[in-house]
Amino acid sequence: MRFFLRLSGLVAWTAVLAWSAAWAQTGYDRPGGDYHKFIIKNGDPAVCASRCEQDARCRAWSFSYPGTADTIATCWLKNRVPPRVEDNCCVSGVRGAGVIQPQKGAVEYSIDRTGGDYKTVDVGSDPGGASCKAACEADNRCRAWTYVRPGYAGPTARCYLKDKIPRPRSKPCCISGVVR
Repeated sequence: MRFFLRLSGLVAWTAVLAWSAAWAQTGYDRPGGDYHKFIIKNGDPAVCASRCEQDARCRAWSFSYPGTADTIATCWLKNRVPPRVEDNCCVSGVRGAGVIQPQKGAVEYSIDRTGGDYKTVDVGSDPGGASCKAACEADNRCRAWTYVRPGYAGPTARCYLKDKIPRPRSKPCCISGVVR
């Protein structure tokens, strides 16, 4: 009986560890184990995850945003599951996992708020969009903002301040938020 209790406890613990490591996450890379690299023209990390699902050799994948590892969005398929390391360049995961975005309060990852632009602000590359958010918070006219990652609307990042709150649209290029 003790053997079965220990075995069931071990199986449950292994399942919890596998589940927690299985989610693909923005802000992580999985260096090593690469066997195939390709460009993703639309810049969507979900394409990389889907390609891994369709390839029997693939065990894990890493996606890099344009202007980070390469000038364009790139996917690396991996024949093993390397440990993930924190890196804002990338999104990575293992086979069987969908892409999840970080939830950090009012910051909306992979969201574009199209329309209502009244001002474009020059900002440097900022993986979390904090400089764009700060520019909006400092301007009383600003109600919402959208930060466009480098490589999606030109070689540099763009910050759009908005005098209204447009509805959110899912787009991997962008990070947005509402401040007022």
